[in-house]
Amino acid sequence: MAHTPPARIGKVVGASLIGTTIEWYDFFLYGSAAALVFNKLFFPTYDERVGTLLAFLTYAVGFVARPLGGLVFGHYGDRLGRKRLLVISLLMMGGATFLIGLLPTYATLGVAAPLLLTLLRLVQGFALGGEWGGAVLLVSEHGDPRNRGFWASWPQAGAPGGNLIAVGVLALLAAVQPDDTFLAWGWRIAFLLSGVLVLIGLWIRITVTESPVFQEALARQEPAPTAPILGVLRHHWRDVLVAMGARMAENVSYYIITAFVLVYGTTTAGLPKGTVLNAVLIGSAIHFVTIPLWGALSDRLGRRPVYLLGAVGVGLWAFAFFPLIDTKNFALVTVAVTVGLVLHGAMYGPQAAFFSELFATRMRYSGVSIGYQLASIAAGGVAPLIAVALLDAYGSSVPVSVYVVVAAVLTVVAVVASRETRDRDLSAIEPASGAARAAVITKEA
Repeated sequence: MAHTPPARIGKVVGASLIGTTIEWYDFFLYGSAAALVFNKLFFPTYDERVGTLLAFLTYAVGFVARPLGGLVFGHYGDRLGRKRLLVISLLMMGGATFLIGLLPTYATLGVAAPLLLTLLRLVQGFALGGEWGGAVLLVSEHGDPRNRGFWASWPQAGAPGGNLIAVGVLALLAAVQPDDTFLAWGWRIAFLLSGVLVLIGLWIRITVTESPVFQEALARQEPAPTAPILGVLRHHWRDVLVAMGARMAENVSYYIITAFVLVYGTTTAGLPKGTVLNAVLIGSAIHFVTIPLWGALSDRLGRRPVYLLGAVGVGLWAFAFFPLIDTKNFALVTVAVTVGLVLHGAMYGPQAAFFSELFATRMRYSGVSIGYQLASIAAGGVAPLIAVALLDAYGSSVPVSVYVVVAAVLTVVAVVASRETRDRDLSAIEPASGAARAAVITKEA
């Protein structure tokens, strides 16, 4: 496989990073708003805790739509290429977020308001389901394979980057507006801002070239399965399970640290929302910087050891996280969030390269998408819901910490059961078993 010139890989990384940052901004903005305002505006007839649960239920709906988005975008991405599908996902996500900013509340539309909110959340989830696989593959399939972990980790940094912007915008709006103004209309500004960001991201994204690995497969006239997902499920099902298991601790811990903490901090711990938002803001900034460092370390040590460090780390930190929040000391609250996110980065940094190295080229978009997005239903999609329910049932943060530990154990088992992928050649027709098996996959699919 020919190496991509540094200037070109930099442009590809920049386009993927900006695009994923915008899409994650849209997605995380909803989560923050669900914790802070949606319970009051769209579910005002319930008490605060039940309203929050219902708001997080609409939040979880977005995760249910992500595997469907992954299937559809993966199917066409494996057959038509990565680039054009990424443009479509960006437009869908931005459009849905902009419309949420215009959506009337329960006071105006009644029950239709939360129903429309849920529908737009489904569109967000569908779009994000196609975004992640295409963005990480576009980078993974460019450049020097010796630095694949580092380069592929940059689209991953779009998650904390998007969260950083989302929380930062909400924190700024909350700081400069009285609570009643923020609740009445101020929160909408953050959603309407998505329209401007999408135009910027779209202009950058359409200028990049298609993946050279995909183009090489086309040049070799390597046939694509009629239904790539069937090839994945028949011959890469173990890899799908590895990817799903590897995501459990990563996904659960992230949404506990960044979404549930807004509920726990402002209700149980009694902190001002600005304090919790600023702690997440600082933690997300450090998270953004450290993710590529973890990706680079995985190029030196391998994907598995770095990933395992993160899984074990978040499991142990879960028991320190909530006591630090309970101190109500801003510095300690920031430490709780920041350390948790840095440990999370040890999983998230190598993840893009690790998952990309599990699947064959003409099934890779489908493979990484389905493994990644199916786990999002069982992990991140329900994590805030489960955490709120555990807190409500037991009146203690300890069951929530145990929940994170269970997820960490599942991830450790999955990663230990996998094989090291760092030295795999992405341009190989079938990385796991050679060209003969790939021919069988194509014929059977």
